[in-house]
Amino acid sequence: MLKWRPIVIVGLTCTAVVAIAVWAVYARQVGSWLQVHTGTINESGPYYGFWSGFGSDLEEFGILGGIAAGVYQLVKKHNCHEPGCWRVGQHPAADGQFMLCYRHHPDYQGRKPTHELIERLHREHLERQAAIHGKLHEAHDHWTSGREPTYQEDMRGEPAGLGKRRSEHVSGVRQRAGGAATGENDHSP
Repeated sequence: MLKWRPIVIVGLTCTAVVAIAVWAVYARQVGSWLQVHTGTINESGPYYGFWSGFGSDLEEFGILGGIAAGVYQLVKKHNCHEPGCWRVGQHPAADGQFMLCYRHHPDYQGRKPTHELIERLHREHLERQAAIHGKLHEAHDHWTSGREPTYQEDMRGEPAGLGKRRSEHVSGVRQRAGGAATGENDHSP
């Protein structure tokens, strides 16, 4: 795979060398043209033409530079999080922590997403969501049913039945201390 950065650098360097060579060969004609168009010759005073012509545009260059910096920051916020990539990041990765372009997203493997890939990823997403909702419904049913937890369901990591023995112990202590008489519905630790 070609690396474009070295090719661009060599191309710009060659262009600069050719421009300097042309300038050196045609210095008298190019220099005169440059002096006239920047306003440093043929005016009533020294540099009057510069400041009322080309030099007055320096402020506008500053304004345009500020606008360009703002646009860059806006684009930087929305571009691909892969270092050095200027594409817009439209696809979330790592549960939304990163926004990546299709070339850097791990699910797309450097190609634009096909219809089959979109369907597969959507189906996997729906399966994950269904599993999460199933777990939430199980937890809700567990906590609203009022039954004793089994060994797998005990949140304290204790074997099944220990919670019942603990509640019986607590109710027995209360009976001796003059507390509740039966303690059947007492599940407090």
